[in-house]
Amino acid sequence: MMKIFIVGGAGKIARRLAKICADKGHQPLSLFRRAEQESELEKLGATPVSGDLTELTAEDLASLMAGCDALVFSAGAGGAGQEITNAIDGDGFRKSLQAAQMAGVKRFLQVSAFPESGRGGEPKEGFENYMRVKKQTDCELVASDRDWVILRPGTLTNDSGDGRINADLAVPYGNVSRDNVALTLATLIETPALHHCIIELTDGDHPVTDALQALADRS
Repeated sequence: MMKIFIVGGAGKIARRLAKICADKGHQPLSLFRRAEQESELEKLGATPVSGDLTELTAEDLASLMAGCDALVFSAGAGGAGQEITNAIDGDGFRKSLQAAQMAGVKRFLQVSAFPESGRGGEPKEGFENYMRVKKQTDCELVASDRDWVILRPGTLTNDSGDGRINADLAVPYGNVSRDNVALTLATLIETPALHHCIIELTDGDHPVTDALQALADRS
């Protein structure tokens, strides 16, 4: 059994991840902000952890995640504006990384962004800022001393996931269900041989375990 700290624990991917981890016998600790989210997370099998990422210090976060085996950074402003994007996706990530270092949480998984995201439409300043922040935080994680994995999903959908994906260091751009992203994250947590790598992800033809094991065998 592993303890997994999920930053952005009330998010759509994070809620799915918490349920999968709980069903596997792990203990997900899900950071949430709004009071009404607590009971929802409990029903998924998570341990709710109350806290606002924009107000917590790195020391606060380190205390909350003490004893955890892995951290998943799945927080995001969701296009709410540049200021909040910088505060959550940028500064929130940095506090989480510092906290993981303070608390001795070695494995750090970041949900990032596929390079081609949004490139088919008219460029928007807010989205371009989001992509810059994600790339910058990816660079900071790569330069860190954590046992990191960066996952870059394609366009997210709410379709039911069938557990079949296309995952590699580089794959053609496409859609991916949030179900499949969560299952991939849960499997990555249990695949320590995969580390210090950036993985692009879409829906595909390969069972999640097989796809990630193939990557691990080549690493």
